[in-house]
Amino acid sequence: MPDLSEMLANGPVVCAEGYLFECERRGYLQAGAFVPEVVLHHPEVVEGLHREFVHAGSDVVEAFTYYGHRQKLRVIGKEHILEPLNRQALSIAAGVARETGTLLAGNLSNTNVYEPGASAAQEVRAAFEEQVAWAVEAGVDMVIAETFSWAAEALLALETIRATSLPAVVTFAVHRDGMMRDGISPEDACRQAEQAGASVVGLNCTRGPRTLSGGSACAVQDNRGGTDDAGPARSRQGRGTSLSHRARPLHLHAPGTWRVRRRRARTWRTLPWRLLWRRASSRAGRG
Repeated sequence: MPDLSEMLANGPVVCAEGYLFECERRGYLQAGAFVPEVVLHHPEVVEGLHREFVHAGSDVVEAFTYYGHRQKLRVIGKEHILEPLNRQALSIAAGVARETGTLLAGNLSNTNVYEPGASAAQEVRAAFEEQVAWAVEAGVDMVIAETFSWAAEALLALETIRATSLPAVVTFAVHRDGMMRDGISPEDACRQAEQAGASVVGLNCTRGPRTLSGGSACAVQDNRGGTDDAGPARSRQGRGTSLSHRARPLHLHAPGTWRVRRRRARTWRTLPWRLLWRRASSRAGRG
């Protein structure tokens, strides 16, 4: 199985997910707490969702550990299930990934306890470190860090992932005012994450397709020095290899436009939540 960088070099990479709300919709997860205990109580449901997403065209199987961190479980009095929950989720995802020949991704999410200051940062970093350690033991190909409204918290997650040399995907959640809670723009947050070593950066959750694809679209700077704007990804072969990394809902883009394989073109509308990871075209003259 090729790694993430090889797949990005050859075209779009689709990561289909949305386990939390889909499990809640089916009655397997409690609204409000939104803790993925379903991986322990009904593993067959999560495994089935993984298979459905791969069948629909996903290249990545993402372990369902969103909100499966120590801080969230502590709030609901279930900190004791932290390790078994994470290990079970990773095991379920790994089994489907091996069987289907897809990439396996670990997952980190916003903690809802982060705030500027050394004490909070230390607590959040420790939570990320234990989750990433379990993901590494499970043999993941990458780790996805998602739904961060604090850019600094996302950078803590990214630093933890990159310490293992695994590829990192980092996506931000932008609220109504259009800014990160740190007071910086989403574009600057994406640039910072890219410069810190993220393989893919972008936006997820909170906003709908139109606002995600409009003014909040991410401008990123390639770590080799080339800059791409918020429009279609561009290649500047005259300056070496200038690349764009982004994550967006797949339904923002027509399959034909993004050269999605025929199988995906037939099934892309069935995905409840999708991310498209795309590397810049290697052809010159694409403005």
